Amino acid sequence: MLLEGKNSLITGAGSGIGETTAKRMAAEGAKVLVVDVNDKGGQRVVDEITAAGGTALFLHGDVTKVDEVDAMVAFVVDTWGSLDLAVNNAGLAETPGLMHELSPEAWAKTIGIDLTGTFLCMRAELRQFVAQGGGVIVNTASGAGLKATPGLTAYSAAKHGVVGLTRTAAIDYVKQNIRVNAVAPGTILTPAMSSFGDEQVATWSELMPTGRMGTTDEVAAGIVWLLSDQSSYTTGSVLEIDGGYMQA
Repeated sequence: MLLEGKNSLITGAGSGIGETTAKRMAAEGAKVLVVDVNDKGGQRVVDEITAAGGTALFLHGDVTKVDEVDAMVAFVVDTWGSLDLAVNNAGLAETPGLMHELSPEAWAKTIGIDLTGTFLCMRAELRQFVAQGGGVIVNTASGAGLKATPGLTAYSAAKHGVVGLTRTAAIDYVKQNIRVNAVAPGTILTPAMSSFGDEQVATWSELMPTGRMGTTDEVAAGIVWLLSDQSSYTTGSVLEIDGGYMQA
């Protein structure tokens, strides 16, 4: 198993990409702290992991609150003895629209969760990794962090920032046995995407070079590879999991 014996946490793990990734991490042998503001979803994921023979616990955690972020790292260390792997996945996007129509409140909410939240998580995780002599971080960025994304001003800005955080930390901590990478998913068929209806899903699928949207399993596979020793020479990378969208 790729992650056997590793202690980990993943934010935004109560649904979608985070849920699938948490389950895959556990299936590969990691102990997983599932963190989300959605208590019902997060506990359901933990219950399903344990029913399948994995080890997982749930902790309510808001990535915009410093004390809650620090607490989730401390929880893993206090419970399992160390934190080896961290996936910073919590995020959201504002309602699409033009920049002059974007409210300061919507901007602040998206930047607060997607960018500042990622920074706060990395800050706490890196502090622990430096103290214990190593660790691995994978951040969930987006194709919107690599190219212009019409109508998503705050989300695109935040995800460009996540890419910057990833690359900077990778260089700053490479000599301390700490690897930092990111994934950049394209349009992925999550429950949130499915809620827009079959017609909209079909429209989005036609925009992809593959003719279909990606699956959460495909993103989770990339994240687990970046967490594992199979990617031991990989740091500062942003893995595009987008069916070729960035190249089209």
